[in-house]
Amino acid sequence: MLLLQAFPDGFTLFQEPVVVALILLVVGLGLGLLVGRVNKQILVAAGVPDAVEGTPFERTARSLGTSTVSLLARLTSWFVYGVSILAAIRVANFFEAPSFWIGVAAFVPKLFVAVVVMILGFIVADKAELIASERLRDVKLPEITLLPLAVKYTVLYVALLIALSQVDVNTTALLILLTVYVFGVVFLGGLAFKDFLSSAAAGMYLLLNQPYGIGDEVRIGDREGIVQEVDLLVTRIENEEEEFIVPNRKVFEHGIARTR
Repeated sequence: MLLLQAFPDGFTLFQEPVVVALILLVVGLGLGLLVGRVNKQILVAAGVPDAVEGTPFERTARSLGTSTVSLLARLTSWFVYGVSILAAIRVANFFEAPSFWIGVAAFVPKLFVAVVVMILGFIVADKAELIASERLRDVKLPEITLLPLAVKYTVLYVALLIALSQVDVNTTALLILLTVYVFGVVFLGGLAFKDFLSSAAAGMYLLLNQPYGIGDEVRIGDREGIVQEVDLLVTRIENEEEEFIVPNRKVFEHGIARTR
């Protein structure tokens, strides 16, 4: 009581809305920095830098002088800064509109989640494209180059749907478009990759029944040599002069002549 009586003006000062708003800003600044640093350490410990290494998103981020991990960490800091600024404006009574502040309080977290979803969508899409390209690298079919791109843009489209739904955008039309897109991919993909699918089916038969194996001398059509490898899609044979990579569907079309 003696302290309160001794410094009445000081305590009254700390009750002023503008002063409280400034305190909120300072606390928000410190909390935002702390949250950003902690989140960056968590992302590094979780192995995110290695996971995004080599993706176009990571290369773009580095060209801008940052990284995926730093961007995600800064995003959480910016979210805290934004909340602090809005809270300070509300406390300082700069703008009196209760319904507006209720709407802002509900919208800001949704916007934050939507932005995070889109960033993660770009990262996952780039990574999925790299993995698909790596797995299909040895497939000698021109149409196969379209598959990694289809995977990438499918992931991006789904991420966009999730992000828009977070900010209460009606996504019914986009869901219908996604359904049409999936149907088109399945239908047109079946046509474009019919050789790929037929080679894969033939490869499954060859691997299960093994009519010939590595080291056998065979003739497939006009190509003759010793079998070096048999996988799901192709059979590799070579002779003294040439090496042939024969799609497994050709094995069924031309038949096999095996030299015993």
